[in-house]
Amino acid sequence: MAGSILSVVEAGHGLPVLLGHGFLWNWRMWQPQLRALSSCCRVIVPELWGHGRSGPLPHGTRTLSDLARHMVELLDRLEIERCVVIGSSVGGMWGAHLAACAPERVAGLVLMNSYLGEEPAAKRLTYTAMLDQIEAAGRVSEELVAAITPLFFAADVEKRAPTLPYRLRQQIHGFDADTLRRSIVPLGRVIFDRTDALGLLPKIKAPTLVVTGEGDRARPPEESRAMAMILQTDLVTIPDCGHTATLEQPEVVDAVLLRFLDRLGWSMPPEAAALPGSGVGTSW
Repeated sequence: MAGSILSVVEAGHGLPVLLGHGFLWNWRMWQPQLRALSSCCRVIVPELWGHGRSGPLPHGTRTLSDLARHMVELLDRLEIERCVVIGSSVGGMWGAHLAACAPERVAGLVLMNSYLGEEPAAKRLTYTAMLDQIEAAGRVSEELVAAITPLFFAADVEKRAPTLPYRLRQQIHGFDADTLRRSIVPLGRVIFDRTDALGLLPKIKAPTLVVTGEGDRARPPEESRAMAMILQTDLVTIPDCGHTATLEQPEVVDAVLLRFLDRLGWSMPPEAAALPGSGVGTSW
């Protein structure tokens, strides 16, 4: 990890909440929630390696457990003993590993549009072929962008929020060849070649909430239902919503998260809170 930089965006004051964004996004995936949650909490958003202002994926990062270990190190650097972890997609995957392997650090956990089981075989083959093509070309072709973008949203997103697919396409086009080959592709392999970790869920002792989008095509709701059953916890299903719930239905997500934090006694309003102007680089 030496020589790599993990970009961290913070907002607000109070008890700490760690937000994990999804693959191909950056901290701005959580922008609506930064506004809502920073009124009562210290909100921290690390950007995945190769995303936003973060540096390349550190050498030797091969599993979701490695990503969870990086986040424990981040908490150590920030001198945070305990926090609530809220993760979307891969953010939920490493969040669950963090909660299971370092339970003393996690006061609560939200798994959004995520899944701890292995990637279904057909999807894994499709995603592997996409990653192979991106690695070989050093770019994401228009054909691939057209195939990837719908996976992130409900089917009717173009009618309800047409700027969201555009934002994602711009994000994908912003990755240069070096970033794609050194970070995005290998991180994609970490995500999609993951082993089945559903057995970790019973080890999670923190209060946990599972959230899914009714129209999530990347992580279908039945996956979230299966996790909620194993965890014996509540499942929130958001209508008119796909894989990127934080941006597709921000008001609903805000309300769900604020209720969860309030239930934990974690939403204690500070005297002042402010939105960030830019990321804060943390050296690794």
